[in-house]
Amino acid sequence: MKRLLSFAVLGLCLAAPAFADLALATSKNCMSCHAVDRKVLGPAFKDVAAKYKGNAGAADMLAAKIIKGGSGVWGPVPMPANTQVSEADAKKLAAWVLMTR
Repeated sequence: MKRLLSFAVLGLCLAAPAFADLALATSKNCMSCHAVDRKVLGPAFKDVAAKYKGNAGAADMLAAKIIKGGSGVWGPVPMPANTQVSEADAKKLAAWVLMTR
């Protein structure tokens, strides 16, 4: 029983950052146009992670794109600027998106 409880606690500790950043993405309205595992208006976060896997500058580039917006990478629909997102939050979101599988 103790072993099972230990695994449950460990699992929750490892999942907590993912839930926290999903909550941040939801609070910043990212989930209005994106989903973790499927295309909505914008690409799925797992597809973004796959596209930029191994790219050392991807987190900074995505953080800037979150704030300033962009177009042309994923099709004709532009991503609007999100000026309400701070640089620190944009970096957290970008790091989380890149870890999405």
